[in-house]
Amino acid sequence: MNRFVMTVGVLVVALAVGAAAFAAPPQGTQSDAAFAASYRSKGVVNVSATTQRISCYAPEVAYATALTAADGYPGGGETPCPGATTGEQTSGFATQDVANAPVLVKDHSESDIRVDSANPLHLIGQSKWFVSAEGYNHLIGFYESWDGGKTWPVQGHVPGYEGWTDNTDPVGAFDPWGNFYSLLLPYEFVYSNSGGHVFNNGSKQANPGQPPEAISVAVHPAKPAGQQSATNWITSHNGHPDFVFTTSNADTNTPDKQWIAIDTNPLSPHYGRVYAMFTQFVFNPSRILVSYADAHADGTHTDWSVPQELPTIPGHPFDTYLLPHVAPDGTLFTTVTNNPVSKGFLNNSIYLISSQDGGVSWQGPTLIAPSVLTPTYLNTTFTEGIVNSFGLGTKQVNGHWPLYVAYENEDPDGLSRVYLTGSLDGGVSWSAPIRVNDGPDDVEALQPRVEAAANGTVAVAFYDRRLGCPTGSASGVQFDPLAPAGKRNFCVDTAIQFYTPNLTPIGQNIRLSQYTWDPQLNAPKRSCVCSTSTFLGDYFGLDFGGGYAYTSSISTYDYGQNPSNYQQQIVARVALP
Repeated sequence: MNRFVMTVGVLVVALAVGAAAFAAPPQGTQSDAAFAASYRSKGVVNVSATTQRISCYAPEVAYATALTAADGYPGGGETPCPGATTGEQTSGFATQDVANAPVLVKDHSESDIRVDSANPLHLIGQSKWFVSAEGYNHLIGFYESWDGGKTWPVQGHVPGYEGWTDNTDPVGAFDPWGNFYSLLLPYEFVYSNSGGHVFNNGSKQANPGQPPEAISVAVHPAKPAGQQSATNWITSHNGHPDFVFTTSNADTNTPDKQWIAIDTNPLSPHYGRVYAMFTQFVFNPSRILVSYADAHADGTHTDWSVPQELPTIPGHPFDTYLLPHVAPDGTLFTTVTNNPVSKGFLNNSIYLISSQDGGVSWQGPTLIAPSVLTPTYLNTTFTEGIVNSFGLGTKQVNGHWPLYVAYENEDPDGLSRVYLTGSLDGGVSWSAPIRVNDGPDDVEALQPRVEAAANGTVAVAFYDRRLGCPTGSASGVQFDPLAPAGKRNFCVDTAIQFYTPNLTPIGQNIRLSQYTWDPQLNAPKRSCVCSTSTFLGDYFGLDFGGGYAYTSSISTYDYGQNPSNYQQQIVARVALP
């Protein structure tokens, strides 16, 4: 039976989204015991990457308020640096106008991982690098491996942006020569008396010597194992900061949701082109923009093009979540998600746009899925991330590059579930969405990431909440005021589901977490320490190399080096089918 039944037209697709709400996954459901056992039966390997080194830096704005173990923060507050083992610079930064003392990096939320196409054993992961979860005070950090993720000897914060309060949204890509581009969002704020974030401008901002917000780039030039360092980054271009975009007003012209793609296809006419996409929230509505430059083998690049506004649906201007991918022939695709403020950012329509001339001109948008409802997760306080993900196959099917979209949706019973749809005709039509998570109907799944491996296998990784919270002291649940031990729809595992290019499932969900973990512990407070709302991130990492799928995601479990149950980055490896 061919499960890839194509549907054409807005009405049919809309009905398909609604009809999927209570459908069983095509691979069938599996028991909790079978899912739990799949970690070992499938040969999954976990490595706690961010516990392998001690990282520190002096923040531009210090934050003294500390929550306690009784609040679920057994490692709360800023901690003086005990001595960094990363080799990174920890103070005396050129971009700062203060002289604060270095403090310890503790928590690591929001994940991205990339495999070097020139060397499948070379991986770089990124995450938020927190010195204060209570104050949401962080830079972007990275961790690097040359042995397929077994060890991560080079890591630290991405330098050059210490003069901003935060540097956020980890996302990066390798160019064809093994240089790693990190696309960054540095921004300024100060704290109110209650702990809220105040976005001032001009002389009242935290550091008037820097723009209040920017989209910027740092490049980690390629070096062999044993010769690389945490400080080897290029953060300037032609003698100036490597800004793609800056704003002079942090309240009403906010750039956000940046994403990057690099054309590494030797037969492409735009080989080596770096695409930076982002949203500018002009208070309301928003603009979606692209800028591009051409990479050089030495880690430098040409000037960034003037940011160009991308096409949207007339009358529906609130667009965001750009997720660019480049096909082997150089065609650039991205999804665009429209979630208007008039509907509380909760009702999402997902579209496709594309460019066949290196980002100069664009086609679309065409509709993929309407009426995707942003979920509110059960029982815990962390909020939703980016509702959808986009993947592109690198082997043509019937003359077209396969396109895939995964998304989370709050179904009519109030639960978040993960769905997948695809197109084999260039986005003209899309398959009826299928449910990805194969646990019982009364458990949640969320924050999917979809990508396609070089052999055509499609993978959807996601957070799964079917297993009850653990009870042992290593889990840290004894610190959680919500007392979740044994509860379902509370703690989290990372999971993955594989498919053929036409979305026929290959087996069932595989558990990628060795240990189920509590998302409440040391959870970052995104807007104010006074708020009950917390955050895990908008997404997590998925990539492929050497016959394996790699994910990077969070865990607060103590794998042996995390006694305070901080958010750490766990890299999982599982063989591709």
